Amino acid sequence: MYSCAVIVLPPCAYRTSDHERDGMENQEKEIMERLEAATSLLERTLSWLEERHGAGEVEKITAMVEQGRRETELTEKLAAAERELTELKAAAAQTSLNPLRKTLSASTNEMLAKHGIGDGPVDVRALDAALSGLSLEQRIAVKSQLLRAGAIA
Repeated sequence: MYSCAVIVLPPCAYRTSDHERDGMENQEKEIMERLEAATSLLERTLSWLEERHGAGEVEKITAMVEQGRRETELTEKLAAAERELTELKAAAAQTSLNPLRKTLSASTNEMLAKHGIGDGPVDVRALDAALSGLSLEQRIAVKSQLLRAGAIA
C-alpha cells in the first residue's frame, strides 16, 4: 500500500495581500497611460505625414559625397593597376606573336641543318622531304617537337 501525506496551507497563502494588489494595479495604470500617450503621438505623426503627402509637398533630398584622401589613393592605385595590366597584356600578345626563343633537341637541329633548314620557321614540304629517311614514329616525334617549339610555319 501507498502512504500519502497532505499538506494544508492557510488561506492567506492563496491570496495576495491588498497592498500587493494595489501596487500591481498602479503599475498597470501607469503602463496604460504610457501606452495611450505613445498611441496619441503616433496618431498625430501619422496624420501630419498624411497631410504632407496629400498636399504634394515633397522636398528634394540631395547629398554630396566628399571623396576622402583614402578613396583618392585607392582610385589612383586602381588606375595604375589597370594601366599595368593593359601594358602586360600588350607585351604578352606581342611575345606570343613573335616568340623570342625556339628550343629543339640537338639531334633535331643537326638533322635539319644537314638538309639546309636553318633557324627560321620550317616549311612543311621541306620538312617532309628532310624526314623521308626516318620511320613513321620518328617523323611524328620530330614534328611534335617542332610544333611544341613553334618552329613549323
